[in-house]
Amino acid sequence: MTVADDLVVRITTGQVRGRDQEGLVVFRGIPFAAPPVGEARFQAPRPAPTWDGIRDAWAFGPPPPQDMAFQGRTGEMDAPMGDDWLTVNVWTPDADPDARRPVLVWIYGGAYKAGHAGSPGYDAQHLARATDLVVVTFNHRVGIEGFARIDGAPANRGLLDQVAALAWVRDNIAAFGGDPGQVTVFGESAGAGGVASLLAMASARGLFHRAIVQSLPGTFFSDELARDVAIEIAREAGLDPTAAALSGADPHRLTAAGEAVGARMREYADRWGQLAPTPTPFSPVVDGEVLPRTPWEALAAGAGREVDLLVGHNRDEYRLFVVLGGKLGKVTEEETAEALRTFGPGPDGEQSYRAAYPDAPPGELYERVHTDWLFNMPSLHLAEAQSAGGGQAYVYELTWPAPGLGGVLGACHGMDVQLLFGTYEADLGNLLFAGSGVPPEAKTLTADFQSAWSSFARTGHPGWPAYDPSERLVRVMDVAPETRPYPEETARRLWEGYGFPALPLLK
Repeated sequence: MTVADDLVVRITTGQVRGRDQEGLVVFRGIPFAAPPVGEARFQAPRPAPTWDGIRDAWAFGPPPPQDMAFQGRTGEMDAPMGDDWLTVNVWTPDADPDARRPVLVWIYGGAYKAGHAGSPGYDAQHLARATDLVVVTFNHRVGIEGFARIDGAPANRGLLDQVAALAWVRDNIAAFGGDPGQVTVFGESAGAGGVASLLAMASARGLFHRAIVQSLPGTFFSDELARDVAIEIAREAGLDPTAAALSGADPHRLTAAGEAVGARMREYADRWGQLAPTPTPFSPVVDGEVLPRTPWEALAAGAGREVDLLVGHNRDEYRLFVVLGGKLGKVTEEETAEALRTFGPGPDGEQSYRAAYPDAPPGELYERVHTDWLFNMPSLHLAEAQSAGGGQAYVYELTWPAPGLGGVLGACHGMDVQLLFGTYEADLGNLLFAGSGVPPEAKTLTADFQSAWSSFARTGHPGWPAYDPSERLVRVMDVAPETRPYPEETARRLWEGYGFPALPLLK
C-alpha cells in the first residue's frame, strides 16, 4: 500500500482518515476510551463509542485538565478544548496491515499534573521517519482527575488510562502497519513513572514487550499519604474528598485547588515529610490493587523478567529546576543542610554526603542530593532490581550539556526528550538552545538516541552490554559516546541498599 493524501483505516470502533506528512501517514485524536465525564468521571476508563462513516483523524484531541502554572506555563494552552480527553495519535511509514513494524508507545511527563500528547515537543514525525517504526502517543488523565486518591473511585486512574491505551494498540495497531507482538512503551519523568508502574501492574501484563524508562522519579505515594493529600485538595475546593462530591465540580476549579495546595506544600511537612518540599501533590499510589507494590519491589520479585528494559538518566537532572527557580548560584548553606537532611539516604544522609563530596560548595551539594534522590538513583536502582529479579536491563547516562543560556543548564532534566524527538525549537527546547541555535553536536546525539531506541525496539538490544551488578557497564551519551562503568559511582555507593519505599504519611 502506498501513502495517499487521505488514507482510511478501519479499527474496532469505526473508520478513520489520516493525512500524508512528508512520507508518513499521521492519525490524530482517535478516541481509545469514552470521555471520562458525567457518570464516568473519576472512574476507570470505559470503551470508546463506535461511529458510522469515516472520522477525520487530523487534529489532536483536547488535553486533560491540568496545572498550567507548572514550570512557569501560564495562560491558555495552544490546544483544542473539550472533554474527549482520552485520544491516541499514530505516525506510521505505511498503513499496510502486512508491514508489521515494531511499535513505540510514548507516555509524556509533567510531574503527574500536566502534559498532553499534542505538545510540539512530542511531534513524532522525526522519530518515526528516522527509525522506520510506528510511533504512538496518547493523552491520559493527570492531576486530580488522574491521581487524586478519593473515595468511590479507583486509585491511579491515569495509569488505568495508560493500560487502556495499550489495549487499544494491541487491538488496532496492525491496521496501521504495526506489530502488536513488538510493542515498546517509553516515557520520561512522570511518563517514566508510568512505564515503571506498568511493569508492576498485572492489568498491563502482555500489552508490551519492551520498556524504556527515562529519568524515573522516585516518588510513589503510600495509600495513607495519597488520601491525606486528597483531603487537603478537596478542602481547598470546599468539597468532600469523594467521587460523588467532586464529579460535579468544574475541572478548572479542582485544578486550581490542586495548584493552591501545591504552592504551600511545606506547611504540611510534619505529615508529608519528603513530599512537602516538592512542587507536586501527585504521584502513582501504591494502593495494593491497581499498583500492588513499588516498581523496585515488583521487579526484584521478577515481575519484569520477561520484559526487556532500557533505563537511564541525565547527569544534571535537577539543574533545570534550580535555574527555573532562580536559585543558581544563590543556594545558602542553610538550604543545603535542610536538603541533605531531608533527602539524603538514611539518618546520616547529611554527613554521608558531606564526607563523600568534601570539596563541594553548598549549591553543588544541594543540586546533587536532589538529583540523586529524585531521578538518578531511582533510575539506576530500577535496573538493579530488574537484574536481581532475573531480567535484563541496559543503562545509559546523558552527559552532554545543553548549549542554551551560556551552558548553565548542563545535562539537565528533559534534554533527552528534545534530542530523541528532534524537536529542538519546541517546548523545553526553547530554553535548552536559547541564544545558541542548534549545534551539529545536538543532531549527532539525536541520531545516536534514535538509533539506540530503534535497535532496542526491534531486537531488545540498544547496542551496548546489559547492566551487570559487578561490572556496572553503562552507555555514556555524549558527542563521543562510550561504554564504561557507571560514572556516578560515589552517589551509587551512598544509596546502595536504599529501597525507595512508597512515601509515608508521618502522622
